[in-house]
Amino acid sequence: MHLNDWFEKGAAPDTYMDSLEKHKEGFFHIYNHFKLPNDDKEFLQNLQENNLRVIVLAEPWCGHCMLNIPVLLRLSEKAEMPVSFLARDKYPELMDHYLTNDKRIIPIFVFINEHGKEIAKWGPLAPKTKQFTDELKKELPPKDDTNYQDKFQEVITHLSKTFIEDEAFWTASYEDIKKELQQTL
Repeated sequence: MHLNDWFEKGAAPDTYMDSLEKHKEGFFHIYNHFKLPNDDKEFLQNLQENNLRVIVLAEPWCGHCMLNIPVLLRLSEKAEMPVSFLARDKYPELMDHYLTNDKRIIPIFVFINEHGKEIAKWGPLAPKTKQFTDELKKELPPKDDTNYQDKFQEVITHLSKTFIEDEAFWTASYEDIKKELQQTL
């Protein structure tokens, strides 16, 4: 299927936001408080001139989506860049084109032009976020350990709280998305 067809098949941002349950409060906290830098006018103008659109592969239960999608949405609003959401688990045939280390890790942002040509891909994490996440996961016991699930939930809770409260992670996501786009435009 052509990327334009995938874009048309997706849901609008409002539909995705309405589907949030687990991370709704955190998502909207980031969405309501994240501001793009004032000095990015040239970058935003470049995005507008290229008529980009974004296909987002995500799931409402995903903590990394809670962090990164509000940042993308603020960028898309300023750049007048339409966004279309596709559920990772519902569309494995598309998701499997964007694996990370042979896994379906989300979110994935696929930036396309009006002809449906992929211009850039971003995701699932900014390097700062990945490093922080990897460090926390090092503390987990082996998956077959009886305490694994409890410890895993502690890590997830800590990650979510940090992503909501620490604006440096929001900025890291934005800067990494911007860097990826600037390399291709």
